[in-house]
Amino acid sequence: MDATDFQAPQAGTVVRTPQGYPAFHPAPLPPDLPAFGFGDPLALALSRADTALSELSGLGRQLPNPHLLIAPYLRREAVLSSRIEGTQATLEDLLADEAGQHPQAPVNDVLEVRNYVSALEYGIQRLDTLPLSLRLVRELHEKLMDGVRGEQASPGEFRRSQNWIGPPGSTLATATYVPPPPVEMKQALESWESFLHQRDTLPELVQCALIHEHFEAIHPFLDGNGRIGRLLITLFLIERERLSQPLLYLSEYIERQRDAYYTCLQRIRTQGDWVGWLHYFLNGVQWSARRAATQARELMDLREQMRRKVQHASKALALVDELFVNPNINTARVKQLLGVSDPTARAALGELEQAGLIQEHSGRQWGRQYIARGVLRAIEAPASDANTDENTTHA
Repeated sequence: MDATDFQAPQAGTVVRTPQGYPAFHPAPLPPDLPAFGFGDPLALALSRADTALSELSGLGRQLPNPHLLIAPYLRREAVLSSRIEGTQATLEDLLADEAGQHPQAPVNDVLEVRNYVSALEYGIQRLDTLPLSLRLVRELHEKLMDGVRGEQASPGEFRRSQNWIGPPGSTLATATYVPPPPVEMKQALESWESFLHQRDTLPELVQCALIHEHFEAIHPFLDGNGRIGRLLITLFLIERERLSQPLLYLSEYIERQRDAYYTCLQRIRTQGDWVGWLHYFLNGVQWSARRAATQARELMDLREQMRRKVQHASKALALVDELFVNPNINTARVKQLLGVSDPTARAALGELEQAGLIQEHSGRQWGRQYIARGVLRAIEAPASDANTDENTTHA
């Protein structure tokens, strides 16, 4: 890390690690931001993001069964967020694993994605009894790192040694960015938590953007910081009641705009460019919220189409919603879901297959496995920029 690149004392100061290398100690939040005047580009970005988020939250309240969307959305986010960190598991791999089948991706990759699902589900439930805090962050990290590569990196514990960010093979001497040493890190975390608990001092989306950036700057764990930082976005918006259901995730946007993401974060540290980062983040919220709302409507339309095809077959109809939770299905799962006998379960699967809603893909006569590929395609469908109006301009 070149200490001469860091020319913004208002963003933080360069300190020395115990090993003698420069590191960055971020200044406490909030920064001195410009006033959001009427007609200002940042005010417009905030207004658009706020509107899109409110519309998505309202849609979540109106959906006939929003829980059907929570499972696929959460799992899709787990796949995308983990992919940013280098895992190769797909959504189909994760769903196959959860259905007791054999995914094609490496076992460790699937486990990392599965842990992300567990951490996010845990965090959403934990908000009922514990506010967002350093304690909850540690608990999330423990869930995330359980049994996976990096497990030796003290799951659930803040680091006691120096870490760094850079290309594969980089060292402290060649790192792109070196977070604060452990002593300064503890001070920064205390300030971060204090800002996390502030209310009614900044627009919540601005506060959320600052919280995420600062967590990444502090980098308090030896591994898993990126995934925890992205989890915090969703959990913050749920805690502040800006999301009625956990339907908004930014990992897809970040993956599409990955270079801009890292550039914006680094420009805060080197130039104090908070405005550029806020533009990026608010555009990401707007894009992701519109994307989620469009996909939610499409999934609900698909659900109604599927229900109409088996409306006169009560057992098959009862299984349609379950296909949105996991498109993989077999006789054993039907027996468990409906509490029916083996012949009745096979008959229900036959009705779904005859209606074209599921397809057998194991090629076996016994222990046959089915998948609702139409549901899987709808969940995995790539974003249509024409429909979501992606804006990649960052002031």
